[in-house]
Formats: sequence, C-alpha cells, structure tokens
Amino acid sequence: MKSILSLLLVALPLATWAQSAMVQDRANLQPLVGVRVVPTQGGTPLLTDIKGKFSIRGFLDTDSLRFERVDYQPRTLAVSQLRTLNYRVLLAERSYSLNEVVVSASRFEEKRADVPQQIQVLKARDLAFQSNQTTADVLQQTGQVLVQKSQAGGGSPILRGFEANKVLMVIDGVRLNNAIYRGGHLQNVITVDNAALEKVEVVFGPGSVVYGSDALGGVVHFYTKNPLLADSSGTRVAGGAFNRYATANQEKTGHVDFSVGGRQWGSFTSLTYSDFDDLRQGKNRNPFYGNWGLRPFYAQRVNGEDVMVPNENINVQKFTGYKQYDVLQKVLFQPSVTTSHLLNLQFSTSSDIPRYDRLSEVDAQGRLNHGEWYYGPQERWLAAYTFATKGRGWLENVRVTAAYQSVEESRHNRRFNRGPLQNRFEHVDVYTLNADVSRLLGEHELRYGLEGTYNEVSSRAYGINLTTGERTPLDTRYPSGGSDVCTAAAYFTHTWEITPQWIISDGIRVSRVALNADFSRDKTFFPFPFDDVSQKNTAVNGNLGLVYQPGREWRFAAVASSGFRAPNVDDLGKVFESVAGQLIVPKPDLKPEYTYSAEISLGKTIAQSVRVEGTGFYTWYRDAITTQPFLFQGQPEIEYNGQLSRVTANVNANKAYIYGFSGSMNADITQAFRLASTLTYTRGRIQAEAGETPLDHIPPVFGKTSLFLTLPQFRSEFFVQYNGWKRLADYNPVGEDNLQYATPQGVPAWYTLNLRTAYQFHPRLQFQAALENILDQFYRVYASGVSAPGRNLVLTLRGNF
Repeated sequence: MKSILSLLLVALPLATWAQSAMVQDRANLQPLVGVRVVPTQGGTPLLTDIKGKFSIRGFLDTDSLRFERVDYQPRTLAVSQLRTLNYRVLLAERSYSLNEVVVSASRFEEKRADVPQQIQVLKARDLAFQSNQTTADVLQQTGQVLVQKSQAGGGSPILRGFEANKVLMVIDGVRLNNAIYRGGHLQNVITVDNAALEKVEVVFGPGSVVYGSDALGGVVHFYTKNPLLADSSGTRVAGGAFNRYATANQEKTGHVDFSVGGRQWGSFTSLTYSDFDDLRQGKNRNPFYGNWGLRPFYAQRVNGEDVMVPNENINVQKFTGYKQYDVLQKVLFQPSVTTSHLLNLQFSTSSDIPRYDRLSEVDAQGRLNHGEWYYGPQERWLAAYTFATKGRGWLENVRVTAAYQSVEESRHNRRFNRGPLQNRFEHVDVYTLNADVSRLLGEHELRYGLEGTYNEVSSRAYGINLTTGERTPLDTRYPSGGSDVCTAAAYFTHTWEITPQWIISDGIRVSRVALNADFSRDKTFFPFPFDDVSQKNTAVNGNLGLVYQPGREWRFAAVASSGFRAPNVDDLGKVFESVAGQLIVPKPDLKPEYTYSAEISLGKTIAQSVRVEGTGFYTWYRDAITTQPFLFQGQPEIEYNGQLSRVTANVNANKAYIYGFSGSMNADITQAFRLASTLTYTRGRIQAEAGETPLDHIPPVFGKTSLFLTLPQFRSEFFVQYNGWKRLADYNPVGEDNLQYATPQGVPAWYTLNLRTAYQFHPRLQFQAALENILDQFYRVYASGVSAPGRNLVLTLRGNF
C-alpha cells in the first residue's frame, strides 16, 4: 500500500502536494519581499509576500520560472528543480541597478535611471554587513565621500570639494543643518545612528532647488527604519539585535530594535549604546614621517598642576575615547491605503568627547598647549510628525512634515598650567515645516512645495578657576544677546518623459533668508563698532537636466544647476580661535555664496553584468565664504586668551572654481563573485588679482576597490582603500585644511588592505568578522588631526526575529 501511494505522489504534478516556495537572500537567508516570479512560458507574474513566499499551485514540473528584483541578479529555474532545492530559491545581490527607486533627488520616489545627478545609495543590508562604528565611517566606506576627523568622536563629509555647512544633511525629510553649523569641520553626523538606518542616499552636486540653502556640494539623506504593518488580521512582530567588539579602540556596542504592527497601527523602537576607548593607530610607519602622529606624552592634573606624563604606548592616541547613546521611536497610524500619520522621535547624546587634535598640539619648546580641550555631551532631540495622503488634481500626492529639534553642544578648554577652564555653551531650537506635493499629468510629473524654518540660538560662557572654584565672565562663541535665522521658500520641479529614451527635468526655487544677531552684551570683551546685525537675502535657483538612454547599454546624462548658501550665525557672528594664534572675528556685511555647476555622466552596461560610469563636473564658485586675513579696528593682530593672535574673518572671495571627475565600475562576474571600484579627483582654486591660491576643503585623489564573494550562507569582501598625496602647494595657508597636523610636505598618500566576512549559521543568527588595515599601516586622512585606526579586528554577533 505504501509503495502504491509513493508512486501516485511521484506521478502527480508538483502543485498537488507542494503549495509554496520561498525566495531568500543567498548570503543571509533573509526572505525577499517583492520578487517578481515570471513564468517563462507565459502567464501572470507573481510577487513574493512579506515572508518571501509565492504560490506554485498550477505549475507543472516542466514549467520554468524567472526570479527578478532590481537589486538582485535574475535567476531562472525549472519548477522540478524547486524540489531538489527544498523549495528555497537563493538570489545573489546585483552590483548596480538603474531601476532601483531613489527619493532624495526630488523628495518623491523615482527611478534612479531618470535622475540626471550622480547618486549613491547604501541599503540596510550593506550597512549591516559593513558593521561600521559610526555614520561618519559609513560615508567613508562608500569610496566616493572623504571624511575628515579632528577627534575619534567625529567625522566631516566632503563632497566635491565642499564640507561642513556647505553639505546638507537631512534625516527623514528634516534638514539637520542649523544656524551654528560651522564652515570648518563638523562632527554632527555621528548623532545619526547608523544601526537604525534603512538606507542612505548621497546626491552629488548642488541641491538647492529642492532643499534650499547649504546644499552646495550635495545632499546626504538618511532614512531611518519604519514600523512594519501586518498584512492580515494578526500582529506582525519583528526585530533584531547585535553586539560588536573592535580591538583598535576596544569598542563595545550593543543594539536592539523591534517592530510591532497590526493592520493600521505600528511601532518601531531602536536602542544603541557604544563605548569607545582610546584609539590605537598603525605602527608600521615610513621613516620619512619622523615623529608625526606619535603620542609620546599627554597632560594630566597632579596636585593642582598640569604635568606631561609619558605615554606607555606612543601609538595609542590618549584621550580619544567616548560613549554614545541613541534612541529612536516611531509610531505609524495608517487608517487607509491612501492616508498615513507618522510620529518620529529621535534622541542622541554622548559623554564628553576629547578634542584630540588640540590636545596633541605643542609649542616651540615641545610643551603641550592645552591641559584640557573637550566637547561636552553632543545632544540632539528631534520630534517630527508626517501626514501623507493621496488625493486628486493638484493634490494627487501630499506629504506634510512638521518638526522640532533641540540641539545642545559645548566646548571646554584650558591652557597648559595657564588660565581658567573656559566653558562655552550653545543651544539651538529649530522649527521646520515642509509641504511637498506631486502630480502626474500624462508624461509629465510635477512636484512642488513650500518650506519654512526658524532657528533660535542662545550662547553662554564662563571661566572657572580649578583651584578656588571661582567663576569669571567669559566671551561667548556666538552673540550673547541671542541670534536667529528664519527662512521661507517655494519650489517647483518638473520631469518630462518625452520618450522612453529622452527625459528632461527642470526646476526653480525662490528662497528668502533673514538673520538677526545681538552683539550689545559682547562689547565688554570686544569693542565691536556695531550693536546688532540684520540681514535679509533672497535667492533664485534653478536646474535643467537631460537623460538620454538609447538602449539598455548606454546612458548619457547632463545637468546644469545653481546653488546658494546664506550666511548663518556661525559665519557672521562667531568669535573663535580656529587654530592656536589665529582668531576669527565677525564681519557684518558678509554676503551669500553661490555656485553654478555643470555635470556630465556617461555610463555603459556590458553583457548585462558590467557597469562602467564616469561623471565630470565643473563648478563656478562666486562670493565664496572663505577664511582670510582681516583687520580688526585697523589692527592685523589682537590679544586673545593671553596671547597675540592674528586676526582673520569669513569674507567673500570674488571668484573660485572647482572641477573634478568620479569614475566607477561594478561587475557581476558570476553569481558568486562581484567587483566594485571607484575613483574621485577634485581640484579647486580661489581667483584674485594677485593670482590663484588653493581653495580649502579640496581632498586628494581617493577611491576604493572591492572584491565580493557570495556563497550560500556566506559573504565576504576584500577591499583596498586609497588616497593620493595632498601636497603643501595645494593647501590654503589660512583656511581649514589643518596643515599643522600634517607633515611639512603635506599629507602622504596611503592605502589599506581590509577583509570582512559574514556567516549565517541560521536564518536568525549571523556571525561577522572583519580585519581592517591588515598591514597595520600608519596614516592620516587629509585635514584630520587624529590618525586612523591601526590593525583592527571587528567581531559582531547579529540576530533577528
């Protein structure tokens, strides 16, 4: 009887006893949602559900199915093969896809192929595999963004020769740049928790039409994970957690996140804690470097005096450790398929973060300049509410986001055995409102919106005698009478798909920016010839782009665009010692800076598996805000903090230019092997009657080359990161390039060899191991005041449910 039953089962079509199959990621075994299952013999394609499953009812053993998703390599299998594969289909990642959806270029979803600007996308699975310590490290690992660091707890992205407040950072549609984002180097990117990110999109080139002021070099848009709703009457619960340890700085990071969702309500919670010890740099050095970057001693307070203590390990950068805490909470209410309400709460804070570059400075006698220099806890609160709905006519797709941010930061420094501990505190309240709408009219897609922001800045400061505890008045970093910045803007963009081969996009934006600063209380310390400063600036920006795709292989794109950045409180109202002996003072008549940029991209796909692309750009930079020598009441030098300091100010350089090239290659060699490589070159100069001088923030040539191996349950990446020389002749002598932290000839070229792996023991459990800087090379990234990590073993245990 049993043998007869077995024969009958074999004879029956597969569909009579196997109801469904599952599609999974080849490396991590996670179910893949939205995979198109296309019967090659004809018929209606299927889509995998939230569990990665699809029905195989009605298919015969002789039928074939093709599995397609834009970010995975396609695969075709006979239905009979599913049985031998235990009804599991494993797909390997694709190196590059023009059909993936991006949002940052226009604030609405569109195919990457339709966007003329250069865009790089990092998805959640990439972020998890890289397992980077901070979001600054995430950007550095792209190979197309260089990141400067003044201390371990920092990271300042550079895009096309623009940095700090000239690069716009956005999270979940809310701009992070505020009135005190400075023009030098910023560490605010680390307040974004990379463990809570769904993806990162980097848009290169001016983004002022869609985003307004600050988007000169580009836009870095962070998207955090959202609650997952159930597709049935039950409750959907999902989550993940990981622990990570790294040897270079004894990192200990723990993270947990979980989502609970019904049909209409959903909640997502994310918690991350990181503890970083002092960072060890590479010990293999070029003899040419001499003592550059070594840490032979450090300051310590003993019996009420600062003493220089010998460092037990001169490659350990004493006082680079810190702690960080990140919390994210989202609540989603979706009463219908056309309407949703989302509450987004974020909190990030840290311990004190030592300013390592300043702590390592010595005077002509070899004595440390500072006994203490540290940032207080870097605290960021965000509360945002987003309403989205689908309507009709000119309100076809509507999204409104109202947000409030509270930002707190402080600086604390004291000269070595000299003077009080100086404490300066800044607080910014930021209110933003964005209304964005899109409408489809035949082959035309229209997008338009309004934006309003208000920033209120308060500053306070005091000195404290460490022996007596006595507090003394101290000049504030920004106007102590308070300052504010208010903006209002309207934009309109349009995309016209003339034919499937020709796409034109254009846009315009009008912005109005007002700034007020009260210096009346600051005259005790500086005899400013003014009591207050008010500015009102209006800017009109536009762009025009063209995409031509004659077939599947070639793609040509060109875009011309303008950008602007209005002076903020940091530009106009700051009194600050940028480097020892160099003081920045306010310049009330500072004007906005503008860019006019042209960009051309050419890409070719070879044999549907190799993608080669190159982008060249040229930027005309007008009224560039740069730091230059200045006279304060006719004097080139004044006394500040007990020493004679050279006076500088932010001024508008008449003209400057930046040009460069970025190239990339992505190859799906086989289902197992992939290759990816990038290279970026940038050059910038300030033009004046006396001749050209280097523009600061221009990185040396840099790039990354990776070889990926993807096997069932296993993934690895061997990669090389490399930077060229930044020669002395290419440094701005009074800018923000930090020549004092380089060699007398500049920053030498460097490269590192690195390996990372991940093994999926079980669909719920993964172990990751990485060995970074395998050769333990000593190096510094351009303009950085802290050396990069030496050989670093990173171990991560990751689980999900």
